[in-house]
Amino acid sequence: MSKAMKEAKQQRAFWRSLQAKTCYSKSRALSRRDFLSTGLKAGAAAFTTGLLPNLVDADSQYNVLFIVIDDLRPLLGCYGASQMHTPNIDRLAQRATLFNRAYCQFPVCNPSRASVLTGLRPDTTGVHDNPTDFREVLPGVVTLPQHFKTHGYHTRSVGKIAHGGAAWEDERSWSAPIWREPWQFIHKPSSPSWQALDVTDDELEDGKIANAAVEVLTEIKDLRFFLAVGFNKPHLPFYAPSKYFDLYTTQEFKLPPDSSLPRNAPNIASNPKGMRAYQDISGYPPFSEEKTLELTVAYAANVSYIDALVGRVLNQLDILHLTENTVIVFWGDHGFHLGEHGLWRKNTLFEDSVRSPLIVRMPKQIHTGATTDALVELVDIYPTLCEACQLPIPTEVEGISMVPVIEEPTRQWKAAAFSQLTRDLNSTSVDGYSMRTGQYRYTEWGNNGEHGRELYDYYAHPNETVNIVHLPENEELVSHLSEQLHAGWRGALPGMQQQIPVPQTLPWDINNDGIVDIEDLLLVSNSFDQTQRNRAHPKVDVNQDGRVDIIDLLLVAAHFGESNSTSRNGWAGAAPPAHADIRPEHVSLAEEWLTAAHAADDGSAIFRQGIATLDRLLHSAIPKETALLPNYPNPFNPETWIPYDLAQAAEVYIHIYNLKGQSIRQLSLGFQTVGTYRTRSRAAHWDGRNSSGKPVASGVYFYTLHAGKVKATRKMVIIK
Repeated sequence: MSKAMKEAKQQRAFWRSLQAKTCYSKSRALSRRDFLSTGLKAGAAAFTTGLLPNLVDADSQYNVLFIVIDDLRPLLGCYGASQMHTPNIDRLAQRATLFNRAYCQFPVCNPSRASVLTGLRPDTTGVHDNPTDFREVLPGVVTLPQHFKTHGYHTRSVGKIAHGGAAWEDERSWSAPIWREPWQFIHKPSSPSWQALDVTDDELEDGKIANAAVEVLTEIKDLRFFLAVGFNKPHLPFYAPSKYFDLYTTQEFKLPPDSSLPRNAPNIASNPKGMRAYQDISGYPPFSEEKTLELTVAYAANVSYIDALVGRVLNQLDILHLTENTVIVFWGDHGFHLGEHGLWRKNTLFEDSVRSPLIVRMPKQIHTGATTDALVELVDIYPTLCEACQLPIPTEVEGISMVPVIEEPTRQWKAAAFSQLTRDLNSTSVDGYSMRTGQYRYTEWGNNGEHGRELYDYYAHPNETVNIVHLPENEELVSHLSEQLHAGWRGALPGMQQQIPVPQTLPWDINNDGIVDIEDLLLVSNSFDQTQRNRAHPKVDVNQDGRVDIIDLLLVAAHFGESNSTSRNGWAGAAPPAHADIRPEHVSLAEEWLTAAHAADDGSAIFRQGIATLDRLLHSAIPKETALLPNYPNPFNPETWIPYDLAQAAEVYIHIYNLKGQSIRQLSLGFQTVGTYRTRSRAAHWDGRNSSGKPVASGVYFYTLHAGKVKATRKMVIIK
């Protein structure tokens, strides 16, 4: 290792340790006056240290391409939306790190962007709406591009980066005037919400932004640069060239699982006015199924349009041979509702509103094409780019660098991500604070939740269909989560989460013994058709739909074998022993479960996983004796499956005879191990043909099982 590389490594270690000491401290939050003073001092200090020799390794001072998309939810091919046509963003993800759980700090345009650009959370920036200019509230703040400019970077802004006054003129942040198209007023009552336009990509505003970005890249290619490029779509109205609408049909998209607020959710959680006033929209949501799908297709078309423009910028980076020396960060300023809970756009604290797409590519990163489930926040972008480019991280920023996660995507990281929102309730501002953990979202509206509280368990209800905050069995959990919410982002930093232990309950661990096993399946099964008053275990209604049925059992089966790291019975560091095998006396019951499960199967992954578990359990049973079981072939199709049990391993064959005792067919099954052979995947299959290959006639037939010393005979009737 060269001397320069050693010095660079030492500098990286120094700045990481400085950041850790600053971020992990439990000092009080800065007041506005404190911040102004500290911010000015930090800016001066940053400028001074920028002049020191050998502070950073010059070869590691990468360029930055900073791409932000307005109103983009993670509806992208690289995020698992296979119906989406987003090849360019997907290509970027293949050579980058995709953050699957990235959350904005405020699901409204200006507060979110102000938070990212300053590295500060909304309560520090004082920006809780679109009109407020963060420069007026915090005149001494050092923005992300300003920090890079101070350290010798050429910084440029193309398109929509900031919002409000700072979006048009911010000489402190940018090395040249901001390039942005003049704002165009749209009279909504006379304009449709979407249009497939007969135009080229370049005729629309975002096409011009892409062209300008390409020109700026060519202009600054020999400089160390920070280039920010902001696209407007898929912000409403959904206008894009018609060729992008041609990529989709309504049949490719599914309707949201619900069109109303989650059960028991407070009304303040809603945002019914999020979509209105356009020519083709006469009232507030929820809309008809046809209109929902129509708008979803229009949104998807706009996403594909933006993908093409992002591709144009990335291609220019490649053409200029700049890619390998450029950090690329791609992000959306917040999420977007497409009819979930009957809501549209953003401005809620539900998952679809606060979850953002985030993709980061660093030169020479080891894990390319990696997806991480680490909880991160958009406020983390500021320190991440500083560390990636070997710049000092200002001590006042309220996020932490994600570089350690990029280096090790499976790393244990934050315990929670925090978002907030301000509602106008009866002419009074009410703040809502929400926290997303690995399993839960917990939200409080007003002081200590005086205007409502919400708790969603994504293990049990991944679509936020039921607010379970008031259930008696969740009282302890709610208390812990409330404590964690009030501790704030510092208490959720890596290494700090152990201070506030939150019980990690599994909704499908019915008896709370720390493991999901056969006992839990039996408890659910025994509660079928019981009234709520007669249920011995409150958790048997897993999906909280008011009844206990095969769907609840399938949800338990789909998570069979999962466990808490520490169970209530004292098993620490390892799962308690599971009752993994089904007992012989429950084999018939398992058959009933499997039959009912196939009847209820809706084709979803969770159902298929549950059915696979039941099938595996049934096959793991050790029968008491070898037996030939009743066979009920389809009377209109001679093809049939002959079930049997083996108490001992043996060579198995089945002989089929007619009423005269004449041999019709012999099925040689070979050596079979102990187990049940009762399902189509395992039972003996007879295609209804004789040994000559001809279909047999209607009538009565006998079949004999030969398994070792056991011989058993039954009859069946075939009617064509």
